[in-house]
Amino acid sequence: MARTADPNRRAELLDQIVDYLAGHGLSTLSMRPLAEHLGKSTRVLTHHFADKDELLSATMARLDERHRAWLRSLPGWAGSDSVGTIIRRTWDWQSSEDNLPIARLVHEIEGLAAGGRLRGHVPRLLADRSEFVAGLLRERGVPEADALRISTLANSAYTGLQIDLLTTGDRERVEEALDQLCGLVDEWVATSG
Repeated sequence: MARTADPNRRAELLDQIVDYLAGHGLSTLSMRPLAEHLGKSTRVLTHHFADKDELLSATMARLDERHRAWLRSLPGWAGSDSVGTIIRRTWDWQSSEDNLPIARLVHEIEGLAAGGRLRGHVPRLLADRSEFVAGLLRERGVPEADALRISTLANSAYTGLQIDLLTTGDRERVEEALDQLCGLVDEWVATSG
């Protein structure tokens, strides 16, 4: 009789896989090198994940869970700080040296998804991020009709600025633009409420 996969062990394994992908990227993911890096056999991976597709889906879901939890844990998310302040804190957190590998991984996922190479695996992190931020805007009094539009615009600008920073390294110029974006979002929130 086959042993049932331990859900706690699976969650721990998924965290290790997310960390591996942050350092190695997603486009070259292969079960054998992943297992070797984790100090496991491929049998351990196939015990928890039927195949590479299931592993990829579960890993994307775990990355999404972790990312949302990180964002919600930032100071001011659940308080009364302005959305612009939260955007800036998010930027400072995501663009720190410790967290840049995750930002790079998210942008790699975006590129693979945009190229049609992640069919069926696009995590909520990408698919629902406008709705995620729209929820924050609604909590700050932005009407439903405006929340998703402002969120979509802010997310797109933020992503573009982050890609600019990652590709050019020009932090000063990019962060000046980010500060302007934060101010604009606060204006939009103030005038829509």
